Amino acid sequence: MAGNSQRRGATRKEGTKKSTTAGTGGHGRKALEGKGPTPKAEDRPYHKAYQGGSGAGGSGASGGSGASGGSGASTGGRVGASASRTSSAGRPPSSGARPASSGGRAPSSGGRPASSGRPASSGRPSSSSGRGSSSGRPTRRTATHELVTGRNSVVEALRAGVPVSAVYLASHIEHDDRTREILTAVNDGRLPLLEVGRGELDRMTDGAVHQGVAIQVPAYVYVEPEDLLDAAEASGRPALVIALDGITDPRNLGAVLRSAGAFGAHGVLLPERRSAGVTAAAWKVSAGAAARVPVARATNLARAIGEYRQAGVFVVGLDGHGDASVTDLPFATDPLLLVVGSEDKGLSRLVREQCDAVAAIPIASSVESLNAGVAAGIALYEVARRRA
Repeated sequence: MAGNSQRRGATRKEGTKKSTTAGTGGHGRKALEGKGPTPKAEDRPYHKAYQGGSGAGGSGASGGSGASGGSGASTGGRVGASASRTSSAGRPPSSGARPASSGGRAPSSGGRPASSGRPASSGRPSSSSGRGSSSGRPTRRTATHELVTGRNSVVEALRAGVPVSAVYLASHIEHDDRTREILTAVNDGRLPLLEVGRGELDRMTDGAVHQGVAIQVPAYVYVEPEDLLDAAEASGRPALVIALDGITDPRNLGAVLRSAGAFGAHGVLLPERRSAGVTAAAWKVSAGAAARVPVARATNLARAIGEYRQAGVFVVGLDGHGDASVTDLPFATDPLLLVVGSEDKGLSRLVREQCDAVAAIPIASSVESLNAGVAAGIALYEVARRRA
Protein backbone atom coordinates (compact mmCIF):
# COMPACT_ATOMS: atom_id res chain seq x y z
CA MET A 1 0.00 0.00 0.00
CA ALA A 2 1.30 3.38 -0.93
CA GLY A 3 2.97 5.25 1.90
CA ASN A 4 3.27 2.14 4.02
CA SER A 5 6.65 2.57 5.69
CA GLN A 6 6.45 -0.83 7.28
CA ARG A 7 6.91 -2.66 3.96
CA ARG A 8 10.28 -4.41 3.81
CA GLY A 9 12.68 -2.66 1.53
CA ALA A 10 10.80 0.56 1.39
CA THR A 11 13.08 2.34 3.85
CA ARG A 12 16.81 2.03 4.61
CA LYS A 13 17.78 0.82 8.02
CA GLU A 14 19.81 3.07 10.15
CA GLY A 15 23.57 2.75 9.86
CA THR A 16 23.52 1.06 6.48
CA LYS A 17 23.87 4.15 4.24
CA LYS A 18 27.14 4.07 2.22
CA SER A 19 29.48 6.94 2.55
CA THR A 20 31.07 8.62 -0.47
CA THR A 21 34.74 8.01 -1.20
CA ALA A 22 37.30 10.33 -2.79
CA GLY A 23 38.91 7.56 -4.93
CA THR A 24 39.95 3.94 -5.03
CA GLY A 25 42.12 4.39 -2.02
CA GLY A 26 45.12 2.92 -3.89
CA HIS A 27 43.46 -0.45 -4.52
CA GLY A 28 44.14 -0.29 -8.37
CA ARG A 29 47.63 1.21 -8.20
CA LYS A 30 49.43 -2.02 -9.18
CA ALA A 31 47.15 -2.57 -12.12
CA LEU A 32 48.15 0.80 -13.53
CA GLU A 33 51.90 0.14 -13.26
CA GLY A 34 53.81 -1.37 -16.22
CA LYS A 35 55.60 -4.71 -16.08
CA GLY A 36 58.89 -3.37 -17.37
CA PRO A 37 60.89 -4.51 -20.44
CA THR A 38 60.31 -7.99 -21.78
CA PRO A 39 63.15 -10.27 -20.61
CA LYS A 40 65.36 -12.05 -23.10
CA ALA A 41 64.42 -15.49 -24.31
CA GLU A 42 67.37 -16.99 -22.43
CA ASP A 43 66.05 -15.52 -19.14
CA ARG A 44 62.48 -16.82 -19.44
CA PRO A 45 62.17 -20.29 -17.80
CA TYR A 46 59.15 -21.19 -19.93
CA HIS A 47 60.96 -20.42 -23.22
CA LYS A 48 62.76 -23.19 -25.16
CA ALA A 49 65.87 -21.02 -25.31
CA TYR A 50 66.09 -20.77 -21.51
CA GLN A 51 69.72 -21.28 -20.45
CA GLY A 52 69.37 -21.56 -16.67
CA GLY A 53 70.99 -18.18 -16.03
CA SER A 54 74.61 -19.44 -16.17
CA GLY A 55 75.90 -18.71 -19.65
CA ALA A 56 75.50 -20.35 -23.03
CA GLY A 57 75.79 -23.92 -21.81
CA GLY A 58 73.35 -23.63 -18.85
CA SER A 59 73.95 -25.07 -15.40
CA GLY A 60 71.57 -27.94 -16.02
CA ALA A 61 73.52 -29.22 -19.00
CA SER A 62 76.67 -29.57 -16.95
CA GLY A 63 74.98 -31.08 -13.92
CA GLY A 64 75.39 -28.02 -11.64
CA SER A 65 75.35 -28.07 -7.83
CA GLY A 66 72.95 -26.71 -5.25
CA ALA A 67 69.35 -25.82 -5.89
CA SER A 68 69.91 -25.43 -9.61
CA GLY A 69 71.23 -28.96 -9.93
CA GLY A 70 67.82 -30.55 -9.57
CA SER A 71 66.18 -28.37 -12.16
CA GLY A 72 69.10 -28.84 -14.50
CA ALA A 73 68.85 -32.60 -14.20
CA SER A 74 65.20 -32.56 -15.09
CA THR A 75 65.68 -30.50 -18.26
CA GLY A 76 69.28 -31.34 -19.16
CA GLY A 77 69.02 -32.89 -22.65
CA ARG A 78 66.29 -30.64 -23.94
CA VAL A 79 67.80 -27.41 -22.69
CA GLY A 80 71.26 -28.25 -24.00
CA ALA A 81 70.00 -29.17 -27.47
CA SER A 82 67.83 -26.09 -27.82
CA ALA A 83 70.57 -23.80 -26.58
CA SER A 84 73.05 -25.16 -29.13
CA ARG A 85 70.61 -24.57 -31.95
CA THR A 86 70.21 -20.90 -31.02
CA SER A 87 72.69 -18.14 -31.65
CA SER A 88 73.36 -15.26 -29.31
CA ALA A 89 70.68 -13.22 -31.04
CA GLY A 90 68.04 -15.87 -30.45
CA ARG A 91 67.84 -16.93 -34.15
CA PRO A 92 68.79 -20.40 -35.34
CA PRO A 93 71.98 -20.51 -37.43
CA SER A 94 71.95 -21.55 -41.08
CA SER A 95 71.92 -25.25 -41.90
CA GLY A 96 75.27 -25.01 -43.62
CA ALA A 97 77.01 -23.79 -40.43
CA ARG A 98 75.52 -26.16 -37.85
CA PRO A 99 77.85 -26.47 -34.82
CA ALA A 100 79.29 -29.89 -34.14
CA SER A 101 78.26 -29.74 -30.48
CA SER A 102 74.49 -29.52 -31.04
CA GLY A 103 72.89 -31.97 -28.69
CA GLY A 104 76.17 -33.81 -28.43
CA ARG A 105 75.78 -35.26 -31.96
CA ALA A 106 78.74 -35.55 -34.29
CA PRO A 107 78.33 -34.72 -37.99
CA SER A 108 77.64 -37.61 -40.32
CA SER A 109 80.44 -39.21 -42.30
CA GLY A 110 79.22 -37.73 -45.55
CA GLY A 111 78.40 -34.32 -44.10
CA ARG A 112 78.41 -31.13 -46.07
CA PRO A 113 81.21 -28.62 -45.53
CA ALA A 114 80.13 -25.90 -43.15
CA SER A 115 81.69 -23.11 -45.17
CA SER A 116 79.55 -23.32 -48.29
CA GLY A 117 76.82 -25.80 -47.51
CA ARG A 118 77.28 -27.44 -50.93
CA PRO A 119 77.59 -31.21 -51.13
CA ALA A 120 80.97 -32.72 -51.72
CA SER A 121 81.88 -34.20 -55.08
CA SER A 122 80.20 -37.48 -55.84
CA GLY A 123 83.29 -38.86 -57.53
CA ARG A 124 81.71 -38.99 -60.98
CA PRO A 125 84.15 -38.05 -63.73
CA SER A 126 83.37 -34.83 -65.51
CA SER A 127 82.57 -34.65 -69.19
CA SER A 128 86.03 -33.24 -69.93
CA SER A 129 87.93 -36.12 -68.38
CA GLY A 130 88.83 -39.47 -69.80
CA ARG A 131 91.66 -41.67 -70.86
CA GLY A 132 94.83 -40.02 -71.97
CA SER A 133 95.57 -39.93 -75.68
CA SER A 134 98.61 -41.45 -77.31
CA SER A 135 100.40 -38.12 -77.07
CA GLY A 136 99.80 -37.85 -73.33
CA ARG A 137 97.16 -35.10 -73.64
CA PRO A 138 93.84 -35.59 -71.84
CA THR A 139 90.87 -36.70 -73.91
CA ARG A 140 87.24 -35.78 -73.52
CA ARG A 141 84.30 -38.13 -73.36
CA THR A 142 80.55 -37.82 -73.46
CA ALA A 143 78.48 -38.26 -70.32
CA THR A 144 76.51 -41.46 -71.01
CA HIS A 145 76.72 -44.81 -72.73
CA GLU A 146 75.48 -45.26 -76.29
CA LEU A 147 73.70 -48.07 -78.12
CA VAL A 148 75.13 -48.93 -81.55
CA THR A 149 72.48 -50.64 -83.66
CA GLY A 150 72.51 -52.45 -87.01
CA ARG A 151 74.50 -55.44 -88.14
CA ASN A 152 77.09 -53.56 -90.21
CA SER A 153 77.70 -50.97 -87.49
CA VAL A 154 78.07 -53.65 -84.81
CA VAL A 155 80.43 -55.76 -86.94
CA GLU A 156 82.64 -52.75 -87.74
CA ALA A 157 82.74 -51.72 -84.09
CA LEU A 158 83.77 -55.22 -82.99
CA ARG A 159 86.43 -55.40 -85.68
CA ALA A 160 87.87 -52.08 -84.53
CA GLY A 161 88.14 -53.33 -80.97
CA VAL A 162 85.70 -50.85 -79.50
CA PRO A 163 85.08 -51.63 -75.79
CA VAL A 164 81.66 -53.27 -75.47
CA SER A 165 79.63 -53.32 -72.26
CA ALA A 166 76.85 -55.64 -73.50
CA VAL A 167 75.60 -57.31 -76.68
CA TYR A 168 71.84 -57.50 -77.28
CA LEU A 169 70.45 -60.09 -79.68
CA ALA A 170 66.78 -60.35 -80.60
CA SER A 171 64.98 -63.65 -80.03
CA HIS A 172 64.39 -65.88 -83.07
CA ILE A 173 66.70 -63.79 -85.25
CA GLU A 174 67.50 -64.87 -88.81
CA HIS A 175 71.23 -65.41 -88.87
CA ASP A 176 73.61 -64.46 -91.65
CA ASP A 177 77.37 -64.03 -91.98
CA ARG A 178 77.34 -60.83 -89.95
CA THR A 179 75.46 -62.27 -86.98
CA ARG A 180 77.72 -65.32 -87.00
CA GLU A 181 80.75 -63.03 -86.89
CA ILE A 182 79.16 -61.15 -83.99
CA LEU A 183 78.59 -64.38 -82.06
CA THR A 184 82.16 -65.46 -82.75
CA ALA A 185 83.49 -62.14 -81.41
CA VAL A 186 81.25 -62.52 -78.35
CA ASN A 187 82.64 -65.98 -77.62
CA ASP A 188 86.26 -65.00 -78.26
CA GLY A 189 86.06 -61.83 -76.18
CA ARG A 190 83.85 -63.33 -73.46
CA LEU A 191 81.41 -60.43 -73.89
CA PRO A 192 78.09 -60.39 -72.01
CA LEU A 193 75.33 -61.55 -74.38
CA LEU A 194 71.68 -60.81 -73.61
CA GLU A 195 68.78 -62.23 -75.62
CA VAL A 196 65.79 -59.89 -75.59
CA GLY A 197 62.50 -59.65 -77.42
CA ARG A 198 62.13 -57.41 -80.43
CA GLY A 199 59.67 -55.23 -78.56
CA GLU A 200 62.18 -54.65 -75.79
CA LEU A 201 64.92 -53.95 -78.33
CA ASP A 202 62.64 -51.44 -80.07
CA ARG A 203 62.09 -49.70 -76.75
CA MET A 204 65.80 -49.62 -75.93
CA THR A 205 66.71 -48.13 -79.31
CA ASP A 206 63.79 -45.67 -79.46
CA GLY A 207 62.39 -47.36 -82.54
CA ALA A 208 65.62 -47.21 -84.58
CA VAL A 209 66.32 -49.81 -87.26
CA HIS A 210 68.43 -52.30 -85.34
CA GLN A 211 68.10 -55.46 -87.48
CA GLY A 212 67.89 -57.48 -84.28
CA VAL A 213 71.39 -56.54 -83.04
CA ALA A 214 72.68 -53.82 -80.73
CA ILE A 215 75.72 -53.27 -78.54
CA GLN A 216 76.24 -50.93 -75.64
CA VAL A 217 79.50 -49.02 -75.89
CA PRO A 218 81.08 -46.68 -73.33
CA ALA A 219 81.03 -42.94 -73.74
CA TYR A 220 82.83 -41.78 -76.88
CA VAL A 221 86.35 -40.53 -76.20
CA TYR A 222 87.23 -37.36 -78.08
CA VAL A 223 90.83 -36.45 -78.82
CA GLU A 224 92.48 -33.05 -78.94
CA PRO A 225 92.85 -31.13 -82.23
CA GLU A 226 96.64 -31.53 -82.08
CA ASP A 227 96.27 -35.32 -82.01
CA LEU A 228 94.93 -35.30 -85.58
CA LEU A 229 98.10 -33.60 -86.80
CA ASP A 230 100.18 -36.11 -84.86
CA ALA A 231 98.31 -38.95 -86.58
CA ALA A 232 98.99 -37.38 -89.98
CA GLU A 233 102.68 -37.05 -89.21
CA ALA A 234 102.86 -40.67 -88.10
CA SER A 235 101.19 -41.85 -91.32
CA GLY A 236 103.79 -40.19 -93.54
CA ARG A 237 101.10 -38.57 -95.71
CA PRO A 238 100.03 -34.92 -95.95
CA ALA A 239 97.45 -34.07 -93.36
CA LEU A 240 93.78 -34.29 -94.38
CA VAL A 241 91.25 -33.20 -91.74
CA ILE A 242 87.54 -32.32 -92.03
CA ALA A 243 86.12 -29.53 -89.86
CA LEU A 244 82.36 -29.11 -89.44
CA ASP A 245 81.05 -25.62 -88.75
CA GLY A 246 77.53 -25.56 -87.30
CA ILE A 247 76.51 -29.12 -88.25
CA THR A 248 73.85 -30.11 -85.71
CA ASP A 249 72.43 -33.25 -87.37
CA PRO A 250 74.23 -36.38 -86.09
CA ARG A 251 73.31 -38.21 -89.31
CA ASN A 252 75.33 -35.67 -91.29
CA LEU A 253 78.22 -36.24 -88.90
CA GLY A 254 77.91 -39.99 -89.44
CA ALA A 255 77.99 -39.51 -93.22
CA VAL A 256 81.11 -37.33 -92.94
CA LEU A 257 82.79 -39.98 -90.78
CA ARG A 258 81.99 -42.65 -93.34
CA SER A 259 83.44 -40.56 -96.20
CA ALA A 260 86.49 -39.64 -94.09
CA GLY A 261 87.19 -43.31 -93.47
CA ALA A 262 86.69 -44.20 -97.13
CA PHE A 263 89.10 -41.56 -98.49
CA GLY A 264 91.82 -41.75 -95.85
CA ALA A 265 91.20 -38.61 -93.81
CA HIS A 266 93.08 -38.37 -90.53
CA GLY A 267 90.13 -37.17 -88.49
CA VAL A 268 87.19 -34.84 -88.01
CA LEU A 269 87.25 -31.60 -86.04
CA LEU A 270 84.10 -30.35 -84.26
CA PRO A 271 83.31 -27.33 -82.08
CA GLU A 272 82.11 -28.10 -78.57
CA ARG A 273 78.98 -25.95 -78.82
CA ARG A 274 76.22 -25.82 -81.44
CA SER A 275 77.42 -29.01 -83.06
CA ALA A 276 76.37 -32.64 -83.26
CA GLY A 277 78.33 -35.20 -81.27
CA VAL A 278 79.17 -38.84 -81.82
CA THR A 279 75.88 -40.33 -80.68
CA ALA A 280 74.14 -43.58 -81.55
CA ALA A 281 72.64 -41.95 -84.65
CA ALA A 282 76.10 -40.94 -85.89
CA TRP A 283 77.43 -44.45 -85.16
CA LYS A 284 74.58 -45.93 -87.19
CA VAL A 285 75.09 -43.77 -90.29
CA SER A 286 78.87 -44.09 -90.17
CA ALA A 287 78.55 -47.88 -90.60
CA GLY A 288 81.34 -48.41 -88.09
CA ALA A 289 83.67 -45.70 -89.42
CA ALA A 290 83.31 -43.87 -86.10
CA ALA A 291 85.44 -46.62 -84.58
CA ARG A 292 88.32 -45.96 -87.00
CA VAL A 293 88.24 -42.19 -87.61
CA PRO A 294 89.21 -40.08 -84.57
CA VAL A 295 87.05 -37.08 -83.71
CA ALA A 296 88.46 -34.00 -81.95
CA ARG A 297 86.57 -31.23 -80.21
CA ALA A 298 87.73 -27.61 -80.02
CA THR A 299 86.49 -25.02 -77.56
CA ASN A 300 86.75 -22.35 -80.28
CA LEU A 301 86.71 -23.61 -83.86
CA ALA A 302 88.09 -20.42 -85.42
CA ARG A 303 90.99 -20.38 -82.96
CA ALA A 304 91.74 -24.05 -83.63
CA ILE A 305 91.77 -23.39 -87.37
CA GLY A 306 94.22 -20.54 -86.79
CA GLU A 307 96.51 -22.92 -84.89
CA TYR A 308 96.33 -25.37 -87.80
CA ARG A 309 97.43 -22.60 -90.15
CA GLN A 310 100.38 -21.79 -87.92
CA ALA A 311 101.34 -25.47 -88.11
CA GLY A 312 101.56 -25.26 -91.92
CA VAL A 313 98.10 -26.58 -92.85
CA PHE A 314 96.14 -24.88 -95.65
CA VAL A 315 92.45 -24.21 -94.97
CA VAL A 316 89.82 -24.49 -97.73
CA GLY A 317 86.18 -23.83 -97.00
CA LEU A 318 83.24 -25.30 -98.93
CA ASP A 319 80.53 -22.79 -99.76
CA GLY A 320 78.06 -22.35 -102.59
CA HIS A 321 79.39 -18.83 -103.22
CA GLY A 322 83.06 -19.81 -103.32
CA ASP A 323 85.54 -18.28 -105.75
CA ALA A 324 87.12 -21.56 -106.87
CA SER A 325 85.58 -24.81 -108.08
CA VAL A 326 85.96 -28.09 -106.24
CA THR A 327 87.05 -29.69 -109.53
CA ASP A 328 90.17 -27.52 -109.29
CA LEU A 329 90.50 -27.60 -105.50
CA PRO A 330 93.37 -25.41 -104.25
CA PHE A 331 96.09 -26.95 -102.06
CA ALA A 332 94.76 -30.48 -102.66
CA THR A 333 98.21 -32.06 -102.51
CA ASP A 334 99.35 -30.02 -99.49
CA PRO A 335 98.46 -30.52 -95.80
CA LEU A 336 94.80 -29.60 -95.95
CA LEU A 337 91.90 -28.78 -93.64
CA LEU A 338 88.50 -28.87 -95.36
CA VAL A 339 85.81 -26.84 -93.59
CA VAL A 340 82.16 -27.70 -94.28
CA GLY A 341 79.46 -25.26 -93.21
CA SER A 342 75.81 -25.85 -92.43
CA GLU A 343 73.31 -26.35 -95.23
CA ASP A 344 71.29 -23.22 -94.51
CA LYS A 345 73.83 -20.71 -93.13
CA GLY A 346 77.08 -21.91 -94.69
CA LEU A 347 80.37 -20.88 -93.10
CA SER A 348 80.35 -18.50 -90.17
CA ARG A 349 82.11 -15.17 -90.54
CA LEU A 350 85.02 -15.92 -88.21
CA VAL A 351 85.67 -19.30 -89.79
CA ARG A 352 85.48 -17.88 -93.31
CA GLU A 353 88.11 -15.28 -92.40
CA GLN A 354 90.51 -18.09 -91.46
CA CYS A 355 90.19 -19.84 -94.85
CA ASP A 356 92.95 -19.57 -97.43
CA ALA A 357 90.44 -20.30 -100.20
CA VAL A 358 86.70 -20.98 -100.56
CA ALA A 359 85.55 -23.53 -103.12
CA ALA A 360 82.09 -24.27 -104.49
CA ILE A 361 80.58 -27.48 -105.89
CA PRO A 362 78.95 -26.94 -109.29
CA ILE A 363 75.28 -28.00 -109.07
CA ALA A 364 72.15 -27.43 -111.12
CA SER A 365 70.36 -24.17 -110.57
CA SER A 366 67.19 -25.98 -109.46
CA VAL A 367 68.98 -27.32 -106.37
CA GLU A 368 69.86 -24.74 -103.73
CA SER A 369 72.57 -26.64 -101.85
CA LEU A 370 73.91 -30.03 -100.80
CA ASN A 371 73.92 -31.32 -97.28
CA ALA A 372 77.17 -31.51 -95.35
CA GLY A 373 77.66 -35.25 -95.75
CA VAL A 374 77.38 -35.16 -99.56
CA ALA A 375 79.54 -32.03 -99.91
CA ALA A 376 82.29 -33.50 -97.73
CA GLY A 377 82.21 -36.75 -99.72
CA ILE A 378 82.62 -34.94 -103.05
CA ALA A 379 85.49 -32.78 -101.77
CA LEU A 380 87.27 -35.76 -100.19
CA TYR A 381 86.97 -37.72 -103.43
CA GLU A 382 88.52 -34.85 -105.36
CA VAL A 383 91.42 -34.61 -102.89
CA ALA A 384 92.02 -38.36 -103.06
CA ARG A 385 91.96 -38.27 -106.88
CA ARG A 386 94.42 -35.38 -107.04
CA ARG A 387 96.78 -37.00 -104.55
CA ALA A 388 96.71 -40.33 -106.36
